[in-house]
Amino acid sequence: MLRQLNMDTLRQNFWKEEYLREKMLRCEWHRKYGSVVKAKQKAKAAARLPLRLPTLHPEAPHSPPPAPKVVPSKRPSCLPEMPIQSEMYPVLPATRALLYDGISHDSQGRYRYLNTRKLERPEKRYLFPITTNFMYGWLLGPPVKQELVSCKTCRVESFFRKNGAFALLDPRDLAL
Repeated sequence: MLRQLNMDTLRQNFWKEEYLREKMLRCEWHRKYGSVVKAKQKAKAAARLPLRLPTLHPEAPHSPPPAPKVVPSKRPSCLPEMPIQSEMYPVLPATRALLYDGISHDSQGRYRYLNTRKLERPEKRYLFPITTNFMYGWLLGPPVKQELVSCKTCRVESFFRKNGAFALLDPRDLAL
């Protein structure tokens, strides 16, 4: 701000009064609304804190009462039985071997592994739906192709005028 050289006593008193009046207005406002502003600031600060939600694990099925002692016959399985610790089924060894074969730049390694995993349906990869978006396609099965019925009498070749946009109407252009 440029210093004014024509400052006399009258002007000095004016600026002194203005400064004191502004100061009093600020004090009044702070006394009136200060507690409300502080409460809002505390609420905003609390809202910025990250919300911690507990991790949900699938419930283990209730074990049936002990059966009479009979030698159970085990079915041969390619997947080793492991306690449930993750949300996904274990990967087949052949698929896991793709990870260590080549580099992604050459469409091998991780690139081929991820593309192979992507081809499997989510029900075969995950134990249960992880997100709500999974529910839309869960247990739907393979997609079914629908063939379009073609009707040559229903097809319209074009909706543009044959003679251009600014030409006069031609009787051939009108749909009767």
